[in-house]
Amino acid sequence: MALSIIILAAGKGKRMHSDLPKVLHPVGGKPLLEHVIDTAEALGAGAIHVVYGHGGEQVRERLGHRRVQWVEQAEQLGTGHAVAQALPAVSNDDRVLVLYGDVPLIRAATLNGLLAAGEQGSLGLLTAHLRHPQGYGRIVRDEAGQVEGIVEEKDATDAQRQITEVNTGFLTASAEALKGWVAALDNANAQGEYYLTDVIAMAAREGGLIRTVAAESKAEILGVNDRSQQAELERHYQRDRARAAMAAGVTLMDPNRFDLRGTLRAGRDVTIDVNAVLEGDIELGDRVAIGPNAVLRNVRLGAGTQVFANCVIEDAEVGADARIGPFARIRPETRLADRVHVGNFVEIKKSEVGEGSKVNHLSYIGDTTIGAGVNVGAGTITCNYDGANKHRTVIGDNAFIGSDTQLVAPVTVGAGATIGAGSTITRDAPAGELTLSRAQQQTREGWKRPTRNKT
Repeated sequence: MALSIIILAAGKGKRMHSDLPKVLHPVGGKPLLEHVIDTAEALGAGAIHVVYGHGGEQVRERLGHRRVQWVEQAEQLGTGHAVAQALPAVSNDDRVLVLYGDVPLIRAATLNGLLAAGEQGSLGLLTAHLRHPQGYGRIVRDEAGQVEGIVEEKDATDAQRQITEVNTGFLTASAEALKGWVAALDNANAQGEYYLTDVIAMAAREGGLIRTVAAESKAEILGVNDRSQQAELERHYQRDRARAAMAAGVTLMDPNRFDLRGTLRAGRDVTIDVNAVLEGDIELGDRVAIGPNAVLRNVRLGAGTQVFANCVIEDAEVGADARIGPFARIRPETRLADRVHVGNFVEIKKSEVGEGSKVNHLSYIGDTTIGAGVNVGAGTITCNYDGANKHRTVIGDNAFIGSDTQLVAPVTVGAGATIGAGSTITRDAPAGELTLSRAQQQTREGWKRPTRNKT
């Protein structure tokens, strides 16, 4: 029996107070809905149907690369109505699993347990036991403990509101049975909506066996309806990421101040200090140390490299035993070789820096190729932009660039060349020679500094 998954993602999300559809708001740097699609794919679904509505064009544009079938719900008339939009495309022979685009942390292991339970009965239902069940539909059972149905909180009696076993919304059933139940739904309730939860009572009345599975953690079933809930889920997500990183051997100086918004591959004895933000694809070699308040985005760092406090590195590769920062910015398309030193208040963009070279203080290096063993003095600027086009600077091996130098691209500094401090270099500097451009120093004897008029 093939598995078809229906993801309900048509909610307006009014309480988000945003122009962005709710299911596109991020947790862990990824849209809520994309988390759910990833989980659906992990279950080996034969087909994934996403029911969209509010802001649907934005949703499809943002996630159009995903291999799902898009189903529009033009009017939002409840969860039962939403499922009804997708069912015509599902074979009667399939098993259906219903997921939610704003509940991103549900685990594949939990859903596999739900699917196994569903195969033992006519319907599988995921429940949870909450100390404070406010806001959730309650599971109503008969004296024998069999599920009779679900009552939404707004429709519940005072006694029913005392029930602590709640409905999570996740359910599974055969497509044929689900189609029959959904077709029989009505909207005779306080909201005037077609509740998917009403199929539970239908299954019970037919004498079908309803198997329940309890979620292991509340975080799995939490949805996002406002910014506070989004922030709460973000913390749950990041605590999980921190635990996984530490289980793999990473030292986190404070797991509560660690954010991973992508994937992390780390070698042995990696240390990450507080408030580090890792985004995209991150690879850290053995013994890498990341200082506090660092931001890394799509970065690969070689073994033994140290990133000191308050650095920003994005779309870059760094070799082994390099030193970066503090307060350095490494911009996209930068490649730093082994043992490179990049110091405080240095910005490097779209450049290659060769083995053992140093750019230690207050410099801008853009569109530049720097060879091995080069020393770049404080305050050096590669002037790569003429107002219309970018041009490249090339600095040969073992060159020495004096402090406060401007290299006006396109320009080449030859291997072993020395550039005198305070120079503006507009033509190629030959290898092995001293090149400088300075006005002659003058002293004007007897000159007096102007004074303020006292009248």
